[in-house]
Amino acid sequence: MKKVFFIFAFAVTCLTTNAQVSPEMNKKWGAVMDAIEQVESRGDTRAVSPNGKWVGCMQISEILVRECNNIIGQKKFTYKDRYSREKSREMFVIFQEKYNKEGNMEKAIRLWNSGDLNCMQRKASTNGYYRRVMASYNNLARNK
Repeated sequence: MKKVFFIFAFAVTCLTTNAQVSPEMNKKWGAVMDAIEQVESRGDTRAVSPNGKWVGCMQISEILVRECNNIIGQKKFTYKDRYSREKSREMFVIFQEKYNKEGNMEKAIRLWNSGDLNCMQRKASTNGYYRRVMASYNNLARNK
């Protein structure tokens, strides 16, 4: 029974991590990703932080690229993929589905900002970012 479950879980993981962001995941995370993109780069896929560590519309670091590759167990993403909106969103989903299984929106925002798995215990460091993303989220919702 354990072997069958493992094979099933492995197959599901392979299918979901090799595909683009599914409509289901876009429905779950799409509005949050849109708000984060607005705060991080105003949606500019060519954006680069002043120190050059974070790039693309979601301001992804090289460390996050490596972490996403580790999560899925293959070298799927390259540093160049950070400039792709589609690939950036895919990495966001992979990261959230691994470290925010409950799908908590507040945790998603704080985790994205800090990269700290204990972000909910250390909220003070991400309060400003959280407020900006929520304002963007609410503004985008009003304009739909």
